[in-house]
Amino acid sequence: WRLKELRVTYDRMATDDWAAFLNVFSNEEWHLVGKQHIVGIEGNNCRLRHKVRRAFRKTCCFSKSMFYHKKVFDLAFFDIHFGIV
Repeated sequence: WRLKELRVTYDRMATDDWAAFLNVFSNEEWHLVGKQHIVGIEGNNCRLRHKVRRAFRKTCCFSKSMFYHKKVFDLAFFDIHFGIV
């Protein structure tokens, strides 16, 4: 598992009612099944994709430096986590 290599720990795992997840994580007490558990995660992912695409559209026309591209992504992440830029 790549997560174990990266030393990522977790107490619970939330997935939707998909057969592949149910086969892999069957009968695990830390496995939460249902949309009510993942709607917040999916919402955050959607907001992140939207902000990163918007930032790229605004910078790809004139930014010739990778430094500035990375700074735009930093601003997008900061805005998502703290709500201000």
